[in-house]
Order: sequence, then structure tokens, then C-alpha cells
Amino acid sequence: MCPVIEVNELKRIFGDQKAVDGITFAVEPGEVFGLLGPNGAGKTTTVRLLNGILPPSAGTARIFGLDPTTNGAAIRKRTGVLTETPALYERLSARENLEFFATLQGLSPSELNRRVKEMLDFFELSSRADNKVETFSKGMKQRLALARALVHQPPLLFLDEPTSGLDPEAAQQVDDLIADLGQTDGQTVILATHNLLEAQRLCDRVAIMNHGKILALGSLHELSYKLWPVTWVDFMFHVKPANHLADKLKTLRGVIQVQFDADRGSLSVQVENTAVIPEIVRCLVEQDASILRVNPRDYTLEDIYFTLQAGES
Repeated sequence: MCPVIEVNELKRIFGDQKAVDGITFAVEPGEVFGLLGPNGAGKTTTVRLLNGILPPSAGTARIFGLDPTTNGAAIRKRTGVLTETPALYERLSARENLEFFATLQGLSPSELNRRVKEMLDFFELSSRADNKVETFSKGMKQRLALARALVHQPPLLFLDEPTSGLDPEAAQQVDDLIADLGQTDGQTVILATHNLLEAQRLCDRVAIMNHGKILALGSLHELSYKLWPVTWVDFMFHVKPANHLADKLKTLRGVIQVQFDADRGSLSVQVENTAVIPEIVRCLVEQDASILRVNPRDYTLEDIYFTLQAGES
């Protein structure tokens, strides 16, 4: 199966500023792919390039095999885009906004009515469907903007901070929707967000950006391994272990170093890989250590993100 998005050495320069500086990546069908980075990292410019809103200064992009520079209109027929600010007609009602955008996407009258009703119901806007958008709160406008991006069921979605301005319940609903899109409908999602917990929960892979470049690309596991190829494992005990246990563990193959916390009665062991952990447990049991807990340290997306960004500062 061909990638939905293929980007090769893509650049966009504004005067002296390299907004996008030679990025390369591919996105597979049904994938939730995250674009992460601080303001000015190049995320929004990348989305505009991929939708044919901006021409590239160099490099190539292909969306559904099409060049956004020459086939932007055809690509935008098959994408849904949620921008940083809801792009809605304030003097129209919620229903009129959805009907207008659905008409632009070529939905038949029967399909249009069904999808508009589904979106109003799903985003809990039915009771305000005929009110003008200018009377809506920020959160309601965000929900309507999401409904607008989804109304024609596009195979590719670009979502820029989709839960911004939403209360926790609505944000959870949107997150659940994003998670289901690829699994249920096979839709591909490009998620640009500052919410690292949201990205960790939803994204299959992420591209971490700064100054127009991709600093790292991959799944959480892949990025963790690239930054920290060795693993720390923390051992807690019912009864404080004997001091000689640390020396015993140091003799095991695959153990790099051992730290003993005398006050807490705990051991921290750095190993070459997780396959070493069962041997450590076996050794501790043979030494009559009363193990309470074994915790291999997991690195979060936040750990990865700030480690990479610190290297750029």
C-alpha cells in the first residue's frame, strides 16, 4: 500500500527565514502522525504546503500521489483541515455553516442532510444549530470547526490543536474520535499539537520539529531507544536487601551499573536491554531477596521532546 503523504527535502523560505528546511517523511494510510514543536517550528507552514496553499521553495511533496503545487484543488477535496483559529462564517448559523461547506465538497442533498445532522448531534450542537456562530463560545466554535472538517468524511485530516478551548469532557470525546478514525474508517490524521500527553496517547509516530527541521521521527519506542539505548530498572523490596546484592548483580552479563539506595533499601540497575531483567530477578530470588516491585523506566514523549529541544537551544 502506497503512503498517503510522501515528502522529500521540502523547503519553504520567506526572505531570510527558512520556515521549512529540507524535511523528509512519509505517512501511511490509517496512521495518526504527530507534528510537534514550539511556535515557529514550521508545523503550520508544512500543513499549508501539503494542501497546496503555499508553493515550496524546493523539494517535493505527494499527497495521494498528487503534487500539491499543481493539484491543490483536487487534494483539498479529499482532505479536512482544522486551522489554529476556527474558520467559520460568524453571521451564519451552525447548520448553515455545515451545509455550505458540505455543498462545496459536492455532497448530494440527501447525504448532506444526513452528515450535517450527524455532526451536529455528535458535537452536541443540535440545540444551537440555528443560532448564529457569533453567539457561540470559543469551545462551541472549536467543536463546529471540527464538524466542518469532518462533514465530508475525508480520507486525510489535518488537525491543528483540535482540543484547544474545549472542556475536559469535550476534549476526551475528540481524542476518542481521533483514535477511532484510523481504526474504524481508515482515515489518516496529521495532528499538530502542543499537548504532549495527547500526542503520546493518540499518535502512532511523531515528527519533532524546530527551526523548520525535523529533529527526530518515529514511534515513542523508537525515539526512546535512539536517545537512551540502555534501560534502567528499579527494584523495591519488602525487606531491605543486603549490601552485597549490588556486587552480585554487577557480575551478571548485560548489567552495566548498579546503584544501591541504602535509605530506601532499593536497587537501580542499568541494563543493555530488557531481556536481561528476568536473569536479574532470578539472581535476586536465589539470594533470598524479597522483591516487592520491578519497574523498568519508561520514557514519556515529554522526556523525549524536551531532551531534543534542549539540544537545539
